[in-house]
Amino acid sequence: MNILKQNKVEKLLWSIAFPGFGQILNGKLIKGILFIILEFFINGKSNFNKIILLSFQGNIKKSIEQADFHWLMFYPCLYFFAMWDAWKDAGGEKDRYSFLPFVFAAYFVTVGCIFSSNFQIFGVLFGPVWLPMICVIPGLAIGILLSSFLKYILKV
Repeated sequence: MNILKQNKVEKLLWSIAFPGFGQILNGKLIKGILFIILEFFINGKSNFNKIILLSFQGNIKKSIEQADFHWLMFYPCLYFFAMWDAWKDAGGEKDRYSFLPFVFAAYFVTVGCIFSSNFQIFGVLFGPVWLPMICVIPGLAIGILLSSFLKYILKV
């Protein structure tokens, strides 16, 4: 892996770890600080850390009770936009449709969040952490397929 690609991946991974870190590594300090402030604000208002803790402990019903879904639904778009922005600024955007996997992941995770308090898979309630995480997979897949399809059709 060449050093340039490694830097893109590094910045994407830091952004996955915490929105804003990728921007700071890209030298976009104000944007990075803004993402960090938004992360703390939305995280606090939605009780996200509390519901993550409860979900990892297997207490899904209590995590649903603790979640403020009005705020939690903002999180996926902030999270995936921060990842895409860090990736793009690091030179990761090679074609005009490379944003689509990030966008569709954000859409699907938001829908997963909306239905997480009552949607079950094989009788299992996954709640506001696990169901949205599961929804990343079809979101990324559709975004990658659509991006590939558009590149093929439009020969870009």
